[in-house]
Amino acid sequence: MYLIGYDIGSSSIKTALVDAQSGLQLAVVQSPEAEMGMLAPQPGWAEQHPEDWWDNVCLATRKLLGLTGVKPEMIKAVGIAYQMHGLVLVDENQQVLRPSIIWCDSRAIAIGEAARAAIGQEQCFRQMLNTPGNFTASKLKWVKDNEPDVYRRIHKILLPGDYIAMRLTGEIRTTPSGLSEGILWDFENHAPAKLALEHFGFDMDLLPEAVPTFSHQGKVSAAAAEATGLPAGIEVSYRAGDQPNNALSLNVLEAGEVAATGGTSGVVYGVAGRPLYDPESRVNAFAHVNHSAEKPSIGILLCINGAGIQYRWARQHLGQDGISYAGMERLAASVPPGADGLCILPFGNGAERMLGNKAPGAQVSNLQFNRHGRAHFFRAALEGIAFSFVYGMNILKEMGLGVEFIRVGNDNLFQSSVFSTTISNLMGSRIEVIETTGAVGAARAAGVAVGLYASAREAMQGNKVVQRYEPAEPGGDYEEAYGRWLNSLEQLLRSGPGSR
Repeated sequence: MYLIGYDIGSSSIKTALVDAQSGLQLAVVQSPEAEMGMLAPQPGWAEQHPEDWWDNVCLATRKLLGLTGVKPEMIKAVGIAYQMHGLVLVDENQQVLRPSIIWCDSRAIAIGEAARAAIGQEQCFRQMLNTPGNFTASKLKWVKDNEPDVYRRIHKILLPGDYIAMRLTGEIRTTPSGLSEGILWDFENHAPAKLALEHFGFDMDLLPEAVPTFSHQGKVSAAAAEATGLPAGIEVSYRAGDQPNNALSLNVLEAGEVAATGGTSGVVYGVAGRPLYDPESRVNAFAHVNHSAEKPSIGILLCINGAGIQYRWARQHLGQDGISYAGMERLAASVPPGADGLCILPFGNGAERMLGNKAPGAQVSNLQFNRHGRAHFFRAALEGIAFSFVYGMNILKEMGLGVEFIRVGNDNLFQSSVFSTTISNLMGSRIEVIETTGAVGAARAAGVAVGLYASAREAMQGNKVVQRYEPAEPGGDYEEAYGRWLNSLEQLLRSGPGSR
């Protein structure tokens, strides 16, 4: 008996097949093999075609089934993880009306700020734990204001995972966790947020029916079975945003537990057992996968847009002879901490929430032509991302979250010893690297609602620890390098990009 899980990312679609009895993965594949592109019609915009996600779901599923040789009828349920905050618009025929405005698009910042001022910051925090910011509700208002013909044709608004579930089942649904990531969930009244809907002038009917994260969410249709190779009639029984799902995959479910990931963006995700928010909105609070009115479980999410995308840029434009990330790591490790003074700020992927929604851009400073080479650049690039994690994790500490122990996946920047050691030493944190992926976690989670596991905690048991990082004594080269980096950031924020 098997379970299948999807992770709908902005770079690729990952698909995992898991043995339900042992919880072990048979295989994980991704499609496309190269990274998916983004549309950027204007500076600060980021869009993707939802149909591309679906096409790659179909390709990845067939590839996975062919690779493993598992008979489709042995698969019992489907779980979905997905890139958060995206906006997908469909009409009454379930046809997509425009490209999806995805998570790193920053066009709606001014709309969110105006909503915060009009509704009142304290009321936003009290009911929604966040101000509307640059999230899904604000993106929908942008469509309403700028593309009225599209807006008039909307039947339902969906998140990326809701769209994939719709393609699999024909059913249009979402979850309270998903609505919370769009700033459309009222934690005080445990219902869709009329506060935001009324302010923006949205009809409640635009929202799909909300079902629990772990629940019977629809059955794979005959058309989807033909397209994917999955058996018709099996349940889609789990969906969650990629960061709550990543935390679940790492068995981070209870208050005080912390997960992190370093993909295209970087995230630190801590769990609180009560409604909690940052008065400065530098981090955000969402319903975790196991949240309920009776037992609150709030995910506190720190997001850093300029993370893995910066290191990918370095590989694409500064790598030679198709250098691998492992090769870049070897070069970076040949340079001492601090990269001999070279400093890189990685904020070149849109507005950064933790910097007050400023978009300072990336910056390279103290580059010395007679001293620095590719190895220094790769080290400084990794350290710049790690330093941005440290900057944000200190915000979480201000809020009362502990970061002494962090669980991370083994499929992102934390594979880098340079990166992980830098964070561990500066934060005094023990980092545990777990052999799992979001797609594997989604597959296991799918087994909960169909009765194969008694709980989410049981479904995630047996994770394999592949690496541990223990912090060194405070001070030294890491502190000095971070001090230089922080000084560069503060100077840039004071002066603004392009002012020198």
